[in-house]
Amino acid sequence: MGIDYRIAFGITLLSLLCGSSVLAPTDSAAASKQNKPQLVTPDDYFRLGDVRGPRISPDGRWIAYTVTTQDLEADESSSRIWMVPAVGGDPIPLSAEGEDSSSPRWSPDGKQLGFLSSRNEGKTQVWTLFREGGEAVQRTDTAQGVNAFEWSPDGKKLLLVMRDPKPEELEAKAAEEKGETYEQKTPPPWVVTRQQFKLDYVGYLDNRRTHLYVFDLASKEIKQITSGDFDDTEPAWSADGTRVAFVSNRTENPDDNYNDDIWVVAADNDDLGAKPLQISTNPGPDGTPSWSPDGSLIAHTSNTETDAALYGTNHLAVSSAAGGESKLLTQQLDRMIFSPRFSKRDDSIYFLLEDSGELNLARIAASGGAVERLVSGPRAVSALDQGPSGEIAVLVSEPHFPAEVFLFKDGNLERRSHVNDTVMASLRLGSVEEVRYASKDGTEIEAFVVKPPDFSTRRRYPGILRIHGGPQAQYDFSFHFEAQLYASNGYVVVMPNPRGSTGYGQDFCLAIWKAWGVPDFDDVMGGVDYIVEKGWANPDKLAVTGWSYGGMLTNQVITKTNRFKAAATGASATLYVVNFGHDQYQRWWRYELGLPWKPENRQLYDELSPFNRIENVTTPTLILGGEEDWNVPIINSEQLYFALKLRGVPTELVVYPGEFHGIDTPSHAKDLYERYLVWFGRYLKGEKTAKAH
Repeated sequence: MGIDYRIAFGITLLSLLCGSSVLAPTDSAAASKQNKPQLVTPDDYFRLGDVRGPRISPDGRWIAYTVTTQDLEADESSSRIWMVPAVGGDPIPLSAEGEDSSSPRWSPDGKQLGFLSSRNEGKTQVWTLFREGGEAVQRTDTAQGVNAFEWSPDGKKLLLVMRDPKPEELEAKAAEEKGETYEQKTPPPWVVTRQQFKLDYVGYLDNRRTHLYVFDLASKEIKQITSGDFDDTEPAWSADGTRVAFVSNRTENPDDNYNDDIWVVAADNDDLGAKPLQISTNPGPDGTPSWSPDGSLIAHTSNTETDAALYGTNHLAVSSAAGGESKLLTQQLDRMIFSPRFSKRDDSIYFLLEDSGELNLARIAASGGAVERLVSGPRAVSALDQGPSGEIAVLVSEPHFPAEVFLFKDGNLERRSHVNDTVMASLRLGSVEEVRYASKDGTEIEAFVVKPPDFSTRRRYPGILRIHGGPQAQYDFSFHFEAQLYASNGYVVVMPNPRGSTGYGQDFCLAIWKAWGVPDFDDVMGGVDYIVEKGWANPDKLAVTGWSYGGMLTNQVITKTNRFKAAATGASATLYVVNFGHDQYQRWWRYELGLPWKPENRQLYDELSPFNRIENVTTPTLILGGEEDWNVPIINSEQLYFALKLRGVPTELVVYPGEFHGIDTPSHAKDLYERYLVWFGRYLKGEKTAKAH
């Protein structure tokens, strides 16, 4: 459930815009091709850099971005900030290597770059450095650490997002200011009074909330500008710096619903934001506010679903910054909208548009009208930032190409970063084909098929059905390392977008409401039928795998059919009632399946749970998960393992110490990939290799 575990994404060298390829390799990549490319191995994952967060300097001359790398030897990952000339050229490192710096933000005058870092083993704080070089300077020094920040328009202040400090954090800070050593005490017990009392990567929740603060860079004074028993996030300054828009659920019991709204407070208020102005009144969740240049309007996403909000479509909305008036601009489009940003030059709004396996850069007039797709086609645009002259920095990925920084200007898309050229040029990748087929009831399903390098139509390959998580997510035209790893090991991989996926409209996503594993089972099995009927996959050598909801649907598959010779299910659930009150979804279970002690609801829990069909399973099943996962707790994997063990079905349970819903430690990620290959090799190819325990 929740977040899909997809370790990496990427792209094919397809042409963009008027048939010209913007993803052509650089000279260094071309030179590396003189060496024969090799098949993908698990170690190749750790050679790739994860590029994110492009930001254009105010003068439009530079683009800053982060690159996250994983060090297998040190068994840790770190992020470093780089910048590249906007006109193209060699990148320049800005932050120190190994210091884990992220979230680059240019000062309004463009002379400094602010960023977040927890260097010196301290709390995460805001640091700055000058573009021309020099040592980074720590600017904030708060007890609890900083979650996010933004420069004020005049560059004199920082807007901070911070959670209320723990008592021990305040004690430690007080001791530090006195020059004393703080002795860590035995942690006190968690005292829980909230309805939402758990969160993955956090643990038990107390009554501390997240609020907004304004930090004066000259005086170092900090002022809290929001308060209350609410979480306040996603802040945005108005252009004149007098107001701050933010997102908050300020209903009587925020833990009981999904009703996030857009609010506004004065940036210099002295009452802790006691009376914020409510901007949106939609009963579903609203988010990601962006001010118009004149401060009269706020663009934001708006999901009109309430109980089924997690299945709802994010529309683009524009609301009056004075409150009272709001207009949906993309409701008829019926596709997911992300990251709306008012243009700095006219009355249009830029945004990311998810549509049928694509992720486009798009634009629409603030008054409404036709949507203009600026960067579209078989690729995924995953971030955007505007420059002073209408240029836009974006991240672009395709099936054979991990995300890199590009500049979109005057209708042209040009590449600016080349982080992974050498690595990608050294790899032999399988072809990626977008396909469509009819599910059992005739519904059209889109899928991506990854074939082995040197694929031949004269033989049938073992096939792997790879199911995405969410379920509110989709496979798109981006690089998928895991699928390429399988392809390099001789498998044909099919990755469908079954009902429940986003990118195909509200009804398509909502089709699995109270019906997990029903229409989506038919949809994913249709993908298997497709690769078998095409003659690409051997019907007697099939495997199924997925993580999160992908693992849950994998469990549905193995309890409904014995077509598969192997399965690998990660972070999955089988007996759904066990999760009620145990995982982080205090709202989701209640809204969708209801209170389980009511007979009519308990019947639905039991009907949908794969555990109650466990006697049907004959498929050898590898079961994996993180020890500290509160998204889909490991108890689910333990129950599935124990049941299969008692039944004599070949199975293994692999629990990764200290991991949450995703497997983040490099050595654990490598182990995970290797276990997949060994398990599928054993049962689909008859290989006798064994992964060490």
